[in-house]
Amino acid sequence: MENHKFGLSIRNVSKTYANGVRALNNVTLDIPNGMYGLLGPNGAGKSTLMRILATLQDPDNGSIQLDNLDVLHQKNEVRKTLGYLPQEFGVYPKVSAENLLYHFAILKGITNRGERKVIVEALLRQTNLWDVRRQKLGGYSGGMRQRFGVAVALLGNPKLMIVDEPTAGLDPAERVRFLNLLSELGENSAVILSTHIVEDVSELCTKMAIIRKGQILLEAEPLRAVNELKGKIWRRMIEKNALTNIEQRYAVITTKLLAGQTVVHIYSEQDPGNGFEHAETDLEDVYFCTMAGHYGNASAKQQEVTS
Repeated sequence: MENHKFGLSIRNVSKTYANGVRALNNVTLDIPNGMYGLLGPNGAGKSTLMRILATLQDPDNGSIQLDNLDVLHQKNEVRKTLGYLPQEFGVYPKVSAENLLYHFAILKGITNRGERKVIVEALLRQTNLWDVRRQKLGGYSGGMRQRFGVAVALLGNPKLMIVDEPTAGLDPAERVRFLNLLSELGENSAVILSTHIVEDVSELCTKMAIIRKGQILLEAEPLRAVNELKGKIWRRMIEKNALTNIEQRYAVITTKLLAGQTVVHIYSEQDPGNGFEHAETDLEDVYFCTMAGHYGNASAKQQEVTS
């Protein structure tokens, strides 16, 4: 059996909408099995790419391979091995989770009654919904609905799971439960987590890409990217009225309020002096440095400057 290095290979994918918005610009990514984070602000092109991977939309050009399948031309075959949890999905509020999952299992082609019962029970237990399986979905919390969405997406043991902005709107406890569930899924398939929340990626993903204005600015392993920035991020507490002066003199990455004062993070390869001290570097620093052009794929940045 041929051993594939990557589960999903995306090559030179572009998409421009009829209104002239260029959502994707020559995107190339290799996505192996495991949790893969696609990180970027709202409007960066993440959802467009997710819809293309989910066979719901066609790009203008490019190619996508999922193992031996051509994603753009073998859509029915891809759909059999695909799990997709979109940013917003509807549920039938008056139907129980158990009954709706049975219905989706039939649509997925699981026609043997005994097999279907075993699979539905296993998925409800895996997503921690077994005790509320007979409750109507209209009474579910946001986190419970998201976990039900994962149960639906897992029908048929997908090789590729696409999860688009899954923790937006979840309270902290639901978010933790949901992320723990996602972390279990990446063992046997490629799971793409598309999000604008840096913490989701830092807690879950072994590989990631940062996208802005339809372009990939950085592909990296989060831990390695953080280590490469160590020693280059500096912090200082300032009065709020001093911020404008600091922004004029330094490459400011982030500012946060803390106990009535402003904490400034700046990027500098040398000691900037002036009261700055080394900051404990994290993935948020990587993200904002990349967005500001201080870190990441120089060719992508140059292309953006010249386009």
